[in-house]
Amino acid sequence: MEPDHWLVPDWPAPTRVRAACSTRSGGVSAGSYASFNLGDHVADEPAAVAENRRRFAAALGARPVFLQQVHGTGVVRLDRGSRDGAAADACWTGEEGIACTIMVADCLPVLMTDRQGRVVGAAHCGWRGLAGVDGTGALETLWSSLWPRVASSEGAAARDMLVWLGPCIGPAAFEVGADVKAAFEAAQPDAARRFEQSAGGKWLADLPGLARDRLQALGLVHAWGNDGSAAWCTVGNPSRFFSHRRDRVSGRFAAAIWLA
Repeated sequence: MEPDHWLVPDWPAPTRVRAACSTRSGGVSAGSYASFNLGDHVADEPAAVAENRRRFAAALGARPVFLQQVHGTGVVRLDRGSRDGAAADACWTGEEGIACTIMVADCLPVLMTDRQGRVVGAAHCGWRGLAGVDGTGALETLWSSLWPRVASSEGAAARDMLVWLGPCIGPAAFEVGADVKAAFEAAQPDAARRFEQSAGGKWLADLPGLARDRLQALGLVHAWGNDGSAAWCTVGNPSRFFSHRRDRVSGRFAAAIWLA
């Protein structure tokens, strides 16, 4: 049973599809990692991370599979034999009890399922993974794996899909260089509308807005969750979310989706 302080998607997914996003409360880690850090790569005490992950799995009632996220576009299929540590930034499964899990501390977690609950998937979208190469990023590679399992055509599959965007660094906090803006505009010139100029020739980027644009380009128009408002910003809510941009030394929270 998910704790009350976790985020649970409010979307019309079938009952067999479960999804949740943890916060930084409810664990045993200390200091900069207090308290529910799920990242085993951030120099936290291994025993504390192990206990936090045990609590995370118990709350889900499923086995979370943690990826080695590399800010890329790789996608892996998860099954009962999958172990933690696959180098990828997206994953999917059609098996029950296996939770596609994305760790974040400013990047955007994106969860997907179809209205019949046949498959679930998740993607880790920092700006590099979201922009990808030549317009193919983590969302596109995940979608290319999911849609053949949902319908006979990509268009029919897209109309049947549900998407949820979790917390991430917000548009008022995500200052980036011109190279980031150019990376998105190379694939979608209208991505310029998701950037506002800031001091010193830099730009404020709307990460959830950029993700929604990419989803719409794929035909995935049924999306819930992060709308870019302050309540979803990891930087601006220190008591609720970890943020690497804000703290530099930081834990990780996680979003997960699974078939019950």
